[in-house]
Amino acid sequence: MYQWRKFEFFEEKLGGGKCKIPEEISGKIECASSGRGKLVIGCDDGTVSLLDRGLNFNFGFQAHSSSAFFLQMLKPEGSSTTSPDCIGILRIFTNQFPQAKITSFLVLEEAPPILLIAIGLDNGCIYCIKGDIARERITRFKLQVDSSSGEGNSSVTGLGFRLDGQALLLFAVTPNSVSLFSMQNQPPRRQLLDQIGCNVNSVAMSDRSELIIGRPEAVYFYEVDGRGPCWAFEGEKKFLGWYRGYLLCVIADQRNGKNTFNIYDLKNRLIAHSLVVKEVSHMLCEWGNIILIMTDKSALCIGEKDMESKLDMLFKKNLYTVAINLVQTQQADASATAEVLRKYGDHLYSKQDYDEAMAQYINTIGHLEPSYVIQKFLDAQRIYNLTNYLENLHEKGLASKDHTTLLLNCYTKLKDVEKLNVFIKSEDGVGEHKFDVETAIRVCRAANYHEHAMYVAKKAGRHEWYLKILLEDLGRYDEALQYISSLEPSQAGVTVKEYGKILVEHKPAETINILMRLCTEDIELAKRVTSNGGYLSMLPSPVDFLNIFIHHPQSLMDFLEKYADKVKDSPAQVEIHNTLLELYLSIDLNFPSISQVNNGTDFNIKARTVSNGKLAVDGKNSSIEKDTLERREKGLRLLKSAWPADLEHPLYDVDLAIILCEMNAFKEGLLYLYEKMKLFKEVIACYMQVHDHEGLIACCKRLGDSGKGGDPTLWADLLKYFGELGEDCSKEVKEVLTYIERDDILPPIIVLQTLSRNPCLTLSVIKDFIARKLEQESKLIEEDRRAIEKYQEDTMAMRKEIQDLRTNARIFQLSKCTACTFTLDLPAVHFMCMHSFHQRCLGDNEKECPECAPEYRSVMEMKRSLEQNSKDQDQFFQQVKSSKDGFSVIAEYFGKGVISKTSNGSTGTARSDSVSSSSGF
Repeated sequence: MYQWRKFEFFEEKLGGGKCKIPEEISGKIECASSGRGKLVIGCDDGTVSLLDRGLNFNFGFQAHSSSAFFLQMLKPEGSSTTSPDCIGILRIFTNQFPQAKITSFLVLEEAPPILLIAIGLDNGCIYCIKGDIARERITRFKLQVDSSSGEGNSSVTGLGFRLDGQALLLFAVTPNSVSLFSMQNQPPRRQLLDQIGCNVNSVAMSDRSELIIGRPEAVYFYEVDGRGPCWAFEGEKKFLGWYRGYLLCVIADQRNGKNTFNIYDLKNRLIAHSLVVKEVSHMLCEWGNIILIMTDKSALCIGEKDMESKLDMLFKKNLYTVAINLVQTQQADASATAEVLRKYGDHLYSKQDYDEAMAQYINTIGHLEPSYVIQKFLDAQRIYNLTNYLENLHEKGLASKDHTTLLLNCYTKLKDVEKLNVFIKSEDGVGEHKFDVETAIRVCRAANYHEHAMYVAKKAGRHEWYLKILLEDLGRYDEALQYISSLEPSQAGVTVKEYGKILVEHKPAETINILMRLCTEDIELAKRVTSNGGYLSMLPSPVDFLNIFIHHPQSLMDFLEKYADKVKDSPAQVEIHNTLLELYLSIDLNFPSISQVNNGTDFNIKARTVSNGKLAVDGKNSSIEKDTLERREKGLRLLKSAWPADLEHPLYDVDLAIILCEMNAFKEGLLYLYEKMKLFKEVIACYMQVHDHEGLIACCKRLGDSGKGGDPTLWADLLKYFGELGEDCSKEVKEVLTYIERDDILPPIIVLQTLSRNPCLTLSVIKDFIARKLEQESKLIEEDRRAIEKYQEDTMAMRKEIQDLRTNARIFQLSKCTACTFTLDLPAVHFMCMHSFHQRCLGDNEKECPECAPEYRSVMEMKRSLEQNSKDQDQFFQQVKSSKDGFSVIAEYFGKGVISKTSNGSTGTARSDSVSSSSGF
């Protein structure tokens, strides 16, 4: 053991560690104990004294009249600082327990106030007393340790209790044996552990309840099953103790006759402190210190240094391994251990022992910032060490994206494919990668380790990366399509959106097939019936994939046509039709909104219209012309089929369709849309633009018939067109005049004014029309004249009658009542209308003639109605607009007095003046 290193991990306290027992303690110290912050000392004069932390005298009391040989500090039952009360006196020896010399003493507080006292004797017996001493409720029993008759060889030199679960065990030591008693058995059972023992004061118990005995050749440890490890510390062991994992020994050196106090760290195999001392009488531990009481009543107080001081001492001596073992055995926190390992690693690094330095740095993972280590090993010559560190960093799940990048770069620089394979295939306990997946993929891809990158991407479900490598790096388009087909529909849809442009460019047909499967497969299963009877499609819409066809409109057209043929009720039907119309009507098969992608490239295809309104294509390639015409036909069919007769609005954006037709000079489509929207004037405007007179007249015949919902004013527009044409169109004008005359659309004066603007037309064109109109007007004038004469005659007759009523008397000659036809008698009522009635026949109504009143009321009601209608301007203008002769409507309103200025006075009550008599005429 002389090879063990010696250190000064302890230091002397209380005035350099040397102090005196207080003078108040005058007797010889026979026994001592410690606990509860006190030292207890018993002397040969029977006194017991208590000392505080500074070894100052607190108080003392007379415990016995003679010497106090043994004492033990128990748990206090109070906090008294004066002399304690004696709660009981117990005789040890009785008739059944004969007197012998006491050689050892130990008390166990099982469950206070229950005590178990073990007293070892020089005759090899142990007297045990158990119970409540204060109440004298005790039991006594005896244990026989050694029956040897040899002098002094049977003395019980040491005792030690051990609680092993619920079992209570008692170690007993004699100079020749070590025994173990099982106290739960009755009587207690003895087990011989060893046939060697030790002297008094050479027995101690470790903090693990191991029995420790000291002999001149070694120190022995005992467990319940026998002897354990032994430590060959030579010399007579005068005192033996245990303190916080340290073994305390006072050893007598036979060579120089001195006593040495050693503190052993058995785990680290070092001497934590060594000191030459005087003759020691007692060794105690209290307040975190070790107290040695000498025979001359001097005392030595020794305390352990703090961890930082001990480590500084070891660092100065470069004893890093000792420091590491020290912090680990003393259960220092992990950060403190990591700091020691870091310093050791730095020390080894400075000595260029990189492998060992890295071994220390690896142990700091989780506590030391990885960048501290990585910066030291970035040199290419130390890449192996760096790789090792980064591997461990990933193994413990503490690596960042940058660490993953660095490790993969190390593998690729080392060209260590085997390790790279192991790394990317490594997983944690739940099947997840121990590194950042995206980083690993990116680094492997950059280093051209495409297969490794694809493995990681596929394993982690990063489909976008897997396809990115297949398509952009390897160009394996078929494999990419096959991979997409194996994915779930939702995942496949996402990947197609991202990489569809490349796939359409190289594998258009196969890509369209995948899209069709995504958008239409199991379409019936994807429909979920809702509360209103409709359905919600869970499949992706073709509109979501339009952007992948931006440079391949022909493929887009094929895809949308296939989809539209298969799915008739798609929620995206309008968008699909809009896109198809753009493709069908585009001259160069391109999107109008993205036509600039061609950078102004001239395809030698220009649209122009000829006199018949058909589209012509200038170009050398007849197949292009044929394709364009076929698409126009498809476009027209789509315009018609997507606007069924039973729908008010079409299944496409009609405004967009009109714009497309105009941009691409698609006359047929434009005419169809205008006609469906009842924009008849725009329809004839199309014919006017191309001067298609035959088509123009035919269109007006079809659209200008009011009986079929047409607009007759189209003929007026047509006449205006010919009037401003500036060329001879006599034939067409005559035909137009026929329909204007038939429907009485325009008066002759307007016709004359309109046609007078065309210098190429002669009067002969409209001569017959004017003659017929003049003749017709003459007839109407004659009819009006006759009507006027009749109305004048009637008016004169009415005025004459009114004058006669006002100036002349009326003679009533009726002899019968108009109501009952009986002979008229008094009282009677006569009305100015020449009707006479019995007064009884009239009842309460004597003011108006019952015969004439209904007719008069209907006239007044008609007048009030006309006055009310005069306030409804919308109705008036609607009648003017819808009438062939608006002037006649206005004249009628004037004739009825609706528009003329009228009085606001109330109308008189409609009645005939009456004359009543009660006595005849």
